[in-house]
Amino acid sequence: MTPNESEAAHLLIAEDDPGMRDLLGHILREAGYRVTTAEDGQLALEAFRRERPALLVTDLNMPRMDGMELLRRVSAEAPGVPVIVLTAFGTVTGAVEAMRLGAVDFLAKPLPDPDHLRQVVARALADRAGGAATDTGPIYADPAFAQVLALVDAVAARDTTVLLTGESGVGKEVVARAVHDRSPRAEGVFVAINCAALPETLLESELFGHEKGAFTGATTAHPGLFEQAHGGSLLLDEVGEMQPSLQAKFLRVLETRRVVRLGSTQ
Repeated sequence: MTPNESEAAHLLIAEDDPGMRDLLGHILREAGYRVTTAEDGQLALEAFRRERPALLVTDLNMPRMDGMELLRRVSAEAPGVPVIVLTAFGTVTGAVEAMRLGAVDFLAKPLPDPDHLRQVVARALADRAGGAATDTGPIYADPAFAQVLALVDAVAARDTTVLLTGESGVGKEVVARAVHDRSPRAEGVFVAINCAALPETLLESELFGHEKGAFTGATTAHPGLFEQAHGGSLLLDEVGEMQPSLQAKFLRVLETRRVVRLGSTQ
């Protein structure tokens, strides 16, 4: 989103907690948006009807009118306005119902990284402007998958390593891409490699890279996937298929966040 688009967008925040309401308003105003806040659902609905904002961010648990009822009324009166729901981590069932009612996204409390909040808002506004023609992420029918996305939302804002487990074919790479897309690293590259598809020596070179002359045939220096994915995300599919010796080197990378190319001491 360009700065001009950001400046023109008017957002409404419905949140009964004063500290959270002020924090949300501060983060989004700093991003250049015009922000109106309301301390409960009834006041938010009145503000919505009066000001017709471009986007609504609402908590679920509020006095007088809760976020679910607010979502129902806003969706009925202005179905084109995107609604982002705030939900406590332990109440993902509420998020499931909110998605059924038309919420475009939800954020798990406590509030994620400010950059992530801004990205979610910008994506929702961009989808609305483009008629939702852009990629909206995972498509699913089972409401239980919303619980998976709640976990995705909770971890995506954190600078940490994520382990995804599940049987073959359940969509681990889809979830990995969702983590990337919802994280502060979303503007970086997403790199994926199948660790079971390459022999150990080739996999080590692909992951860590090598210097010129590190082994026979290494005629030029080559940055590995760890380096290539810097600032983005790296998915190691079938990581358990790595040979134990390579797993030990991989563990060292996780512990130190440093990579040494083959044939280098730097």
